[in-house]
Amino acid sequence: MNETTIRSFIRDVPDFPEPGIVFKDITPLLGDNGAFNEAIDAMIEPFRDSGVTKVVGVEARGFIFAAPIAVRLGAGFVPVRKPGKLPHDVHHQVYDLEYGTDRVEIHRDAATPDDNVLVVDDVLATGGTGRASTDLIRALGAHVVGFTVLAELAFLGGRERMGGVDVHAVVRYGAS
Repeated sequence: MNETTIRSFIRDVPDFPEPGIVFKDITPLLGDNGAFNEAIDAMIEPFRDSGVTKVVGVEARGFIFAAPIAVRLGAGFVPVRKPGKLPHDVHHQVYDLEYGTDRVEIHRDAATPDDNVLVVDDVLATGGTGRASTDLIRALGAHVVGFTVLAELAFLGGRERMGGVDVHAVVRYGAS
């Protein structure tokens, strides 16, 4: 299955969640066993031989992809969550939004300097959450081997904000 076929399982929903936004709905892809499996394989491919020991999933839809990627790579799964969702000691990273800031958190003991970490999300848009997540991993002393997503909204320039991380997207929309 190639990029065009995988793209055909991603539905555009105009004016969601607000007027002028075209939401990329991945639920048709998730509902098709073949497409979902192909997407997982495509997200893993550039990092298959990178010695990944932990796979970080970015809340919330990143969890959907990160867990099966961790299983296929024989690695542990680590969640990066929104504030107040993790029950143990956390490290946090604040990042900028268009109008304000947000933050993500990770357990302080989730990764060590011995870990090679692949960060996973569903979509790369402006890069704020992705960059904050990779910064969290680095703050724990672990090595970030890359950042992989199902889809990239390249016209929003998120790849350029990722701080030199190797970014892989199965499907790209627009030019950056």
